[in-house]
Amino acid sequence: MLLELLILILLVSAGLWTVMTRSLLRSAMGLALASAILTIVMFRMNANIAGVFELSVCAGLIPVLFISVISLTQPMTFKEASDHMKERLHRFWGLPLIVVVLGVTLALVSFKYKVTPAAIQEGKPDVRFILWHLKQFDLLGQIIILFTGVFGVAILFKERNKRG
Repeated sequence: MLLELLILILLVSAGLWTVMTRSLLRSAMGLALASAILTIVMFRMNANIAGVFELSVCAGLIPVLFISVISLTQPMTFKEASDHMKERLHRFWGLPLIVVVLGVTLALVSFKYKVTPAAIQEGKPDVRFILWHLKQFDLLGQIIILFTGVFGVAILFKERNKRG
């Protein structure tokens, strides 16, 4: 239980660092770190397929794409960076509070969902059956992470077009 709590604290800390840091490069590295920690969580929950997807796509491919795009952008002046940080702090001031409230709520609510290892199935396991019927919770998390990455890239290009 202590190890799971430590992993959860590391995951939440990496996620907060990702969205609160001023540097886009550090934010991309924070995303990779959060995804790597989430991969550990998935493997500990025996969600091996989702863990492999998380490690390859979210901890590997997406941060590489973000860093490539960041390398193509122009750095901000000190005043622009200061204004941007003030705007970001104004926009995300409640995020740590939301994370704590959500964490406490999730800790108090018990979820009842069926987890069935693929090895229990008779015959050869079909990947489609595993993904759509046994690993729906994992797949939902993967979809949320993918949309978060797409949303991040859209915001990055929006910021670039606004400045350029």
